[in-house]
Amino acid sequence: MARYFKEQDIDEFRECFYLFARSGQITSLDELTVVMRSLGMSPTIQELTGYLKGKGGKMSFADFLEVMHIHSRAENLPHEVVIAFKAADNDKNGTIPAKQLRTLLQNWGEGLSAREVDNIFREANVSNNGSVRYEDFVKIACAPVPDYY
Repeated sequence: MARYFKEQDIDEFRECFYLFARSGQITSLDELTVVMRSLGMSPTIQELTGYLKGKGGKMSFADFLEVMHIHSRAENLPHEVVIAFKAADNDKNGTIPAKQLRTLLQNWGEGLSAREVDNIFREANVSNNGSVRYEDFVKIACAPVPDYY
């Protein structure tokens, strides 16, 4: 599995795995859920159940890396977000007013603070009164945070 992930990612996965799987193995759906979601994945209950059953109800760290690889290939968050924007795009023009985007970011899910939205808008070069091409915005917002160390 080392060929699929950077060493730094594997270290992060290992730390999270052993933090929650104190026995050295994941043996419950709750443990697997917490570990994967702590690492930024969004698996469904059905996916989690399938992963755990596929490993016989017990998952070592090596098994977990395999599951992370499989799931990371299946989960395409940027694509899913663009599809959601397209579904709400009544004009089918590929844009959303910046004010509407700000409202969505601050009030849906884990609402962001005004400061956090300001920082995202600055990074994405979005003016508060303009329109945002949502496909471009999603590419910027879902880009990995740069490593500076």
